[in-house]
Amino acid sequence: MRDAFFRALARLGAADERVWALTGDLGVGLFEPFEAAAPGRYLNVGIAEQTLVGVAAGLAYAGKVPFAYSIAPFVTSRAHDQVRVDVACAGANVKLVGVGSGVSYGTLGPTHHAIDDLALTRVLPGMTVLAPGDPAEAERAAHAAAVHEGPVYLRLGKNGEPALLPPDVDFRIGRALELRGGPDVTIACTGTALREATAAVDLLAQEGVDATLLHFGTVKPFDAEALIAAAARTGAVVTVEEHSTVAGFGSAAAEVLAESGAGAVLRRVGLPDTFAHAVGSRDYLVDRYGLSGPAVADAARGLLERSPACPTT
Repeated sequence: MRDAFFRALARLGAADERVWALTGDLGVGLFEPFEAAAPGRYLNVGIAEQTLVGVAAGLAYAGKVPFAYSIAPFVTSRAHDQVRVDVACAGANVKLVGVGSGVSYGTLGPTHHAIDDLALTRVLPGMTVLAPGDPAEAERAAHAAAVHEGPVYLRLGKNGEPALLPPDVDFRIGRALELRGGPDVTIACTGTALREATAAVDLLAQEGVDATLLHFGTVKPFDAEALIAAAARTGAVVTVEEHSTVAGFGSAAAEVLAESGAGAVLRRVGLPDTFAHAVGSRDYLVDRYGLSGPAVADAARGLLERSPACPTT
């Protein structure tokens, strides 16, 4: 997904002289295609994420379209005051790019895990939050971010994410994709959790449970209409995110369902309300903290027992 983004960034730089790329001393070798396509429009500000965001904001004030790239918690948490004031409050046309969604940087520990970036960005007025689910969608999301007027946070994985979405599907900010349309339970996911959600739907299908699979490449603005329609049809919703269950995608879904009166039961699956101090790969941590495909399928089975619309067997 990270490499796909850089392919898109080079194309954007070649096509639009307003596009700039900035980093906080990351992406060694990855920016070379952009530098070749857009000479003089790449800046490495060093290990200074607050400066990174501030410089990006200044470029935006001057009419440029800057992409500010860093590890997800560094660009959203470490520089949060600059994001809040210089970017969001000012409505600056800055594209923040956070690599390493969730526990992608597994072995580097909690300082590098992105467990709160969706919460920190979706709460900011005017901020658009994108979380693509596979490499091709990451490219499409980068192009969508570039043409969108206003601040954007683009969240990327970095662990060789598989191609899971139809290759010809459009990316529209604020629109969820219904990938399967079963009547029994809804599994709604965002970002890199698409892998676990897809695995769960496949496991349930083997047991005769026909699930709806909704993928939200945009967390904000949230596609309430798609979720409400699926919830009304199935009566049960499981949300899946590689992020804390506190204030992230699942919380956004809960807000929508509570206010809609859809009457569906809900279970949020994500990282628990704790720092992941265990050491291991992304897949190891996903399994350890209850976010694997089988864990998502278990959550769906539990909801089927409570759902007012559950099938009789």
